[in-house]
This record gives sequence, structure tokens and C-alpha cells, in this order.
Amino acid sequence: MTVTTKPQRRLRRRRRVRAKISGSVERPRISVFRSNRGISAQLIDDRSGRTLASVSWTETDFRSLPRMEQAAKAGAALAQRAKNAGVDAAVFDRGGYRYHGRVKAFADGVREAGLTV
Repeated sequence: MTVTTKPQRRLRRRRRVRAKISGSVERPRISVFRSNRGISAQLIDDRSGRTLASVSWTETDFRSLPRMEQAAKAGAALAQRAKNAGVDAAVFDRGGYRYHGRVKAFADGVREAGLTV
């Protein structure tokens, strides 16, 4: 009998989502990673394999904030960096995490900053 761990189940969900979602130059993919301490994300063009913009909780602006506020501000920062890179719309990849809590706050922060997701 095999026992699947929590990270293995998340990886399986992540692969299932990634089979359906792909980023392009016009609509890159926002890939989210959530840890217990913070949240980080990248704006990825899957066709060329390039990261267009990224944001991480380890940056000095986000480090001392509470988790939910940190996620929302990080989303707004990624949207601003995306606009500087010439991106107006993106595809959201939740990375196997449930769409609630910090992941939802991040997505809402991206939307409020003006990026179409």
C-alpha cells in the first residue's frame, strides 16, 4: 500500500492544471508558489521559456507585512512589473493550491492593479 503525502498530492494537482494552461507572449502565465512564510510568483512565457517578471516575499517591501496583506501587495507589485514589461493580460496558474486565502488575495491584488487575469 502506498501513501501519498501532501506535497505529492499538490504536485499531482499542479501537473493536472499545467496540462491545460500555457502562457504565451500575449498572455503569459502567472505561476504562484505559496510557503508557510510567504508567497512568490513569476510571469512566464512558456513558448520561449523566459520569465518576464517576478516578485517574492523576501523583498524588503513585503517582509514585515502580515501574510494576507503581503500577498495582496505582492500581486499589485507583479502587475506593475508586468505593465512595465508590456503585458496587459495573463493566465493565472494557482500551482495546485486551492483558490482561497493568500492565493486569492494575490490574484485580487493583480486584478486591482490593472492586469487582466
